Amino acid sequence: MRFRSAITAAIAVALSLAVFAVPAQAQEDLIFRKSTVWKMLTPDDKLAVYGIDDPVVEGVACHYTVPEKGGVAGMFGVAEQVSDISLACRQIGPIRFKDKSEQGDVVFRERRSLIWKKMQIVRGCDAKRNVLIYMVYTDKLIDGSPQNSTSTVPIMPWGANGDAPKCAEWVK
Repeated sequence: MRFRSAITAAIAVALSLAVFAVPAQAQEDLIFRKSTVWKMLTPDDKLAVYGIDDPVVEGVACHYTVPEKGGVAGMFGVAEQVSDISLACRQIGPIRFKDKSEQGDVVFRERRSLIWKKMQIVRGCDAKRNVLIYMVYTDKLIDGSPQNSTSTVPIMPWGANGDAPKCAEWVK
């Protein structure tokens, strides 16, 4: 009996952490959605394109496309979404680092199932080539997915500013 209540308490803590987990700083903007599978009485399956700005590196924007399941489970927000996510990141202005960061820091995180699965966009620096690297992947508590997508942003001078910052100077 005691074992059962300990398990129940552990599950309750895990659920509350999953529900109240603090998201990464980046805010997503829905750009558009396109239906891929028509469903008669419930929402269609769709592909959705979102845009985010890197919260630490000013001048970089990323766009990612995610499948969104429709049907009854999708309608109530309990469908486990698939891991097929594409990613493209570009320099959209002068690069300015707001803070130091570590290799693999999370730029954006989103829940992809009711409890266990999440999508993450992480950032790294290729110091030799002065390139920012962004990778999107999904993981689960028990087993993740090897499916991922990577995008690189070479740090280039922008406008009249002749110098481009070096990402190596901003890695912890």
